[in-house]
Amino acid sequence: MARLIVYYAHPGHPFSQSNQPMAEMASALDGITFVDLYREYPRFDIDADVEQQRLLDHDVILFQFPLFWYSTPSIVKEWQDLVLEHGFAYGSGGDKLRGKTMMLAITAAGPEDAYSTGGYQHWPMRDFLRPLEQTARLCDMRFAPPYVLYGSLKAPGDGRLVHHVENYQRLLEAIRDDRYDWDAAAVLDVIDSNSIPARAAG
Repeated sequence: MARLIVYYAHPGHPFSQSNQPMAEMASALDGITFVDLYREYPRFDIDADVEQQRLLDHDVILFQFPLFWYSTPSIVKEWQDLVLEHGFAYGSGGDKLRGKTMMLAITAAGPEDAYSTGGYQHWPMRDFLRPLEQTARLCDMRFAPPYVLYGSLKAPGDGRLVHHVENYQRLLEAIRDDRYDWDAAAVLDVIDSNSIPARAAG
């Protein structure tokens, strides 16, 4: 089994219509470590020693968050600044994360066609995630295509959310159980509830 940790970051968790059910499902799964960053560090007093040990103890580090102004919620940036230290995550002697995998599970309010060269966001989703992708590469980690829910504000009403949460569970379980096909995923820019490359159990 792969050791999977899910870092969840949503400052408005009680009011979230999409991330809340995703997080509640993930936190209830056996064999997965779940950390709600805003609940654990309400004053942003992140314990770098604790977090570095968590990274050492896991193989796959997955961040779940809503896309805020084309980036992460602020606590994720604070976590990066304090935890991914020189000599630990990168630089001279900083090889502690080598070979691990970073993955994202993100929600975006805009529709899928907005994230294209012809859409009103002008660039594909993956382009907005380049700083995180480069962070993973600098730390000698694999950056896996993110699991994305577009049109997240409308998803609860149009029936897509239930399907998305169900397949998020399938994704997490496949990673945990070493059934996720990382090679098949690598050729994709993003994955969604209809394109999870998982092998059958057994």
